Amino acid sequence: MIPYKDDNPTNKIPFVTIGIILLNILIFLFEATSRSGMKEITYAYGAIPHYIMTLDTEQPIHPMLTIFSSMFMHGGLFHLAGNMLYLWIFGNNIEDRLGHVRFILFYLFCGIASAYAHAITEPDSLMPMIGASGAVSGILGAYLILFPKATVYTLLFLGFFVTTLKVPALIVIGFWAIIQFVNGLMSTGVNGRGGIAWFAHIGGFLIGLVTIKLWLPRRTKQWL
Repeated sequence: MIPYKDDNPTNKIPFVTIGIILLNILIFLFEATSRSGMKEITYAYGAIPHYIMTLDTEQPIHPMLTIFSSMFMHGGLFHLAGNMLYLWIFGNNIEDRLGHVRFILFYLFCGIASAYAHAITEPDSLMPMIGASGAVSGILGAYLILFPKATVYTLLFLGFFVTTLKVPALIVIGFWAIIQFVNGLMSTGVNGRGGIAWFAHIGGFLIGLVTIKLWLPRRTKQWL
């Protein structure tokens, strides 16, 4: 089940969401065309759990800064496309509710939380983590709280056949969350082998789910 749009209209142009998507694309193009090579850039600017936990690093920038740089880096075209698709579908509505400034702060906050969730579960790992997945997971958690009944249009693959379904956001995001938790539990104890940072997804999702209402702007009273 792959979502491709929702029926949840917005009142504002999502400048920040668009900007984040463009920035991720530009950084990926830089990674892909750099003479240094994508692997070297990943190790230089990715979030490495051991360095984040100890603050000791061989990277060119401070470990705290790699938490931010890693959020805008991706390991491949499908990695980038998947994250940006989810960000576009669900991020514009969260930006609409929070406003532009609150949204970027919330996005970064979820990304930071996801990086630490991964680092805490694999504190000795020297494998760099990159990708917007953690921050986007926070957006999904927020969307689940604010718009659980919104309709999400999805592609469903049945062998060689593809059909479309209209599904409540609660089911789409809930199904996604179950996959993250199951894979996270299955990956426990498997360290240093690379792959998907499941606990970064889980951490970002939970922090977005739990804190989104604290980020909502206060309604101003209107006096008659």
